[in-house]
Amino acid sequence: MKTIIFKNVSYSYSKEGFAIKNLSLELEEGSYIALVGHNGSGKSTLAKLIIGLLPLQSGEIIVNGLKLEKANYSKIRSQVGIVFQNPDNQFIGSTVEDDIAFGLENRQVPQEDMRGIIDEFARKVGMIDYLKKEPTNLSGGQKQRVAIAGILALQPKVIIFDEATSMLDPRGRNEISKIIKEMRKNMPDLTIISITHDVEEAYQADKVVLLNKGELRAYDKPSVIFSNEELIKECNLMKPFLLNVRDECLKVGLDIGDASSIEEAVEKICQSK
Repeated sequence: MKTIIFKNVSYSYSKEGFAIKNLSLELEEGSYIALVGHNGSGKSTLAKLIIGLLPLQSGEIIVNGLKLEKANYSKIRSQVGIVFQNPDNQFIGSTVEDDIAFGLENRQVPQEDMRGIIDEFARKVGMIDYLKKEPTNLSGGQKQRVAIAGILALQPKVIIFDEATSMLDPRGRNEISKIIKEMRKNMPDLTIISITHDVEEAYQADKVVLLNKGELRAYDKPSVIFSNEELIKECNLMKPFLLNVRDECLKVGLDIGDASSIEEAVEKICQSK
């Protein structure tokens, strides 16, 4: 099933050029999609169009069967959650539990049901022991985990990570990566869209959407896109470290095949000895 469909979508901030140009694309339900491209490629514009933060100028967008238009904004936004770049700008409540509760209160979830929901999703992101903590006492990664819990508590069909790890240290990025893996395992119908500059993160996705100057340049498996050296050079991207390891192994007659992580590559290397 297709969860988001773009049909000939274009968007321009000025008369000088397009931020998105004639883009047609269909995203599968339950998939993990990495949206990549150099600065100015149109990644964040596309995310804002999905939830109506920017008005659709031409073309058509369908989200979970709903045509993107003003009459459907509320329904679409109830099904799509976004984790933004700066964790400090996302806290609304004075404590972790207040923040997770905020969206539930807006949905008018009965008070007697909220406690269980808050605890359930705080536990899912590893923040159950921090419910009474204030935002200032949390790390960047912990704040992003709370933001994720608040969104998941609303049971969206799509969650968008808009450069959500770009301001985090390596530990924080690793924390979010682990949560995404758990989300994919425990919520197989949830569609995850990650807007990212991190090619290592993008390589873990099911599919990569590659944008360049507002145009769709490729939509395929990460191994296919990042193995196309001419394409990634054109789009000013780097090759993931894992692919560099694979290429170096091939030079010495060692094939690590379709290893999807460094850990898996190391295991294959060890098994070949």
